[in-house]
Amino acid sequence: MTRNLITRENLITLVLLAALLVGPLVAVALDETFYVTLATRIAILALAATGLNLALGLGGLVSFGHAAFFGIGGYAAGILATHAFNGEPLIFGLSGTKNMLIIWLVGAVSAAVVAAATGLIALRTSGVYFIMITLAFAQMIYYFAISWPAYGGEDGLSIFVRNGFPGVNTLQPLSFFLLCFAVLIVGLVFFAVLKNSRFGAALQAGRQNETRLAAVGIAPFRIRLAAFVISAMMTAIAGALFADLNRFVSPAMLSWHMSGELIVLIILGGTGRLAGPLAGACVYVLFEFLLGGMTEHWQLFLGLVLLGVVLFARGGVIGLLAGRAHHG
Repeated sequence: MTRNLITRENLITLVLLAALLVGPLVAVALDETFYVTLATRIAILALAATGLNLALGLGGLVSFGHAAFFGIGGYAAGILATHAFNGEPLIFGLSGTKNMLIIWLVGAVSAAVVAAATGLIALRTSGVYFIMITLAFAQMIYYFAISWPAYGGEDGLSIFVRNGFPGVNTLQPLSFFLLCFAVLIVGLVFFAVLKNSRFGAALQAGRQNETRLAAVGIAPFRIRLAAFVISAMMTAIAGALFADLNRFVSPAMLSWHMSGELIVLIILGGTGRLAGPLAGACVYVLFEFLLGGMTEHWQLFLGLVLLGVVLFARGGVIGLLAGRAHHG
């Protein structure tokens, strides 16, 4: 029975990924490139939420600060691209770059440093205190970005030409989508490997019973801190891609609304599920697209769906389709 459930969930994951891949290919064939952009947005938000799912879904860490990491990735893309464009050196005489691989590395490392600093304080607490500390750190970075006139301040920062990736023409919507899709696949595989590893088992055990985990000689604090930092790095890479998609980065990427959006994606799709963030991103973006054109209050309807999920389908969309998750 368990094997059937696992197989069914894996099958749903594959179907979702296939639909996300085929959609833009059909859109290009029909000369409807707008839908390619829509699919790219789904892939990037799914990657960001997969990062948060590592901390929230596996570790039970309800972080309201992940917008900070998302925004850090975005600003890494914007700042490095700006310096590469105008030829002005960065700090210590370093030059900017338009190479996505370097941008992702800078964004991920910067997010890791901030996450480590946040985690060292926040992870000594739990529950609402943890939520408030992560929110406080994120809001500090948000207000710093607003008051940073060198990089646009409140108006944000434009990326004049999309950054490049070796061997890929990122200016083509389909090529850029395929790059984002490939990064999402890597993120999902990484999440699956981590979830099924001893590290993942310890992280999930700590969420269920911290005392028992400590009794077998595993420090819950270290496990959670490592998960929090890895989670931040994944979300930062998604942030860099999001900035490149829009060719623009603004303090809105750092806002607590963004953190809330990522949490909503996970709850909608299924907390701790491999394809939960992907299913949640599909529902969210499609709601925004289909209802956003009819009314500016489209989030009211999304809120009703979210309420229904919380009350009647605790496993989210994936839980409804695949049944209860197997723990153990």
